[in-house]
Amino acid sequence: MSLIEFFGNHTYRMVFFGAMTIGLVAGALGSFAYLRKQSLISDVISHAALPGTLLAFLTAAVVLGTDGRNMIGLIIGAVVVGTIAVLFANGVTRTSKIRIDTAMAVSLAIFFGAGMLLMRIIANGAFPGKGGIQDYLFGNASVITIADLTTSITVGALALVLMLVFWKEFALRTFDPDHSTVLGFRARTIDTLMFTAIVIATVIGVKAVGLVLMVTFVVTPPAAARQWTRTLPGMVALSAVFGAAGSGTGAYLSIVLGKVPTGPLIVLTLFAIFLVSLLASPRRSVITRIVTRSRARAALKRELILEGAAR
Repeated sequence: MSLIEFFGNHTYRMVFFGAMTIGLVAGALGSFAYLRKQSLISDVISHAALPGTLLAFLTAAVVLGTDGRNMIGLIIGAVVVGTIAVLFANGVTRTSKIRIDTAMAVSLAIFFGAGMLLMRIIANGAFPGKGGIQDYLFGNASVITIADLTTSITVGALALVLMLVFWKEFALRTFDPDHSTVLGFRARTIDTLMFTAIVIATVIGVKAVGLVLMVTFVVTPPAAARQWTRTLPGMVALSAVFGAAGSGTGAYLSIVLGKVPTGPLIVLTLFAIFLVSLLASPRRSVITRIVTRSRARAALKRELILEGAAR
């Protein structure tokens, strides 16, 4: 299939640009979760997005009597509940001796359990427009519409603007939280803004990729970008590029190869980028470390030989 044929197909264009949008936003904002050593917070968010979207669906369908599958409403529900799940995990860590990894696991289990309960209620009930709601578990990129893509771009841009406006606060809170508190920055306010942006970056991809695989979009691009750069701006920018390029390439290959699910192939493409970065980056790669150690051993051996000869 030629590129002209590919981009001439409406469905293919929606899948391609939708995946790129998700990868770019998630890659950029995932850098802060990665640097705060809370990469798995995206897993909490994606699983908490399930009850959030289902609550939004029920509210629209039952209370308001409108279409429960409205993309904006579902995103709002996912963002609200996802943010609550993240703040709950961090609040447990802050007010107790429980570590953040344990708190995240507890939060994930609670909210995902609530989501599965709501899923069963909706499946057994006579709710209009409930068809396809199960796509939020595993995703279905082929159902992305122009309205969905427009909403994802708009909401994703909002998250990126939030990051840029509070760049200094986010950076200081990430690298030196105690110093940021001394300077007068309210820790809870900054954390709420930061995690809200990360939540937005995560939930815009749940419909296309599914909550099971969305964690890869937030974790893998920053991990790959970290191998190539030492600065925060460079890492955020490169992570966004890796996320967009890997997602677009994976979406393209899934269509060209035929009968290959989009989400898993994007995950494999992002992993390939991470693997290349891990092996071939000039400063932090495995190969660089092997060469450096080999040279150090050779230099030490020569020094010992010279000392032995001098004696």
